[in-house]
Amino acid sequence: MISVQGLTKYYDERPAIVDVTFSVPRGQILGFLGPNGAGKSTTMRILTGYLGATAGTATVAGFDVFSQSREVRRRIGYLPELNPLYPEMRVDQHLSLACRLRGVAPNRRRARVDTVIDACGLGSRRRDVIGRLSKGLRQRVGLAQALVHEPDVLILDEPTAGLDPRQTRETRDLIRSLGRRHTIVLSSHVLSEVQASCERVVILDQGRIVADDTPAGLSRRLGEGRRQQVEVRVQGEREAIEACLAELPAVNEVKLQATQEDWLVLVNGSGADLEDQVARAFVGAGLKLRSLKSASMSLEEVFLKVTRGGRRR
Repeated sequence: MISVQGLTKYYDERPAIVDVTFSVPRGQILGFLGPNGAGKSTTMRILTGYLGATAGTATVAGFDVFSQSREVRRRIGYLPELNPLYPEMRVDQHLSLACRLRGVAPNRRRARVDTVIDACGLGSRRRDVIGRLSKGLRQRVGLAQALVHEPDVLILDEPTAGLDPRQTRETRDLIRSLGRRHTIVLSSHVLSEVQASCERVVILDQGRIVADDTPAGLSRRLGEGRRQQVEVRVQGEREAIEACLAELPAVNEVKLQATQEDWLVLVNGSGADLEDQVARAFVGAGLKLRSLKSASMSLEEVFLKVTRGGRRR
């Protein structure tokens, strides 16, 4: 759905992005991350036709961003960081105007307004003046205007910025539901929200891509050699549990705590596959696993490790 190859943008002699290359298949929610000034918004503005590029190519739904800009913009819904709303208008008026600006046929405008109002949970607010709405509801109106023309792709720049925890959760749930019908590129500094919402993450630093994988894949790959902890609940004899773990060279420390129904086992060690090793050892010995979870790297730890904020200069 989106293909970017060698995208480069200079402002005078200062590079904003350099050789940025990635693709996004239909129906994926992509998290687009990076420190301030990393080039996220520049890349998004190029994809939406707001900026030109110094070098490279980009296509959306098979159309070239530069030579077929109008066709690309018809297929993109864009919510910039500064939500472009008219505060003196009512919600339905603003969305009707968005339909006209987006070229929605006159006989379909009312139905499209009704559809996006319903999709964004604005049914009881359709006649409200936008300037009197909470910030969370204004974000919903911004999402609705990005959807009125039924775009293939949604590009959302900091959609949860400035929202309280409840509003953030509601907006995240809305974005996830939209991801079932649209390809979404989502930029955010709220890393826990990206980890909860996005199937894949691209991280930029100083204008270049420094990581591209699923959140779990990045955690595994960058966690190799890092001290890990696995928490297991298992039924069996203490001696059998200890004997299993003694055979694993990646295990450094074991703590056992008896409960009424099983043993709570804390295993400390190294290696990205420690969780798999422990599970295979217990199952191979005929012990009954009740639960197993690993304290893997969070997306925040991954972010700090691959960007300049986590590296020595």
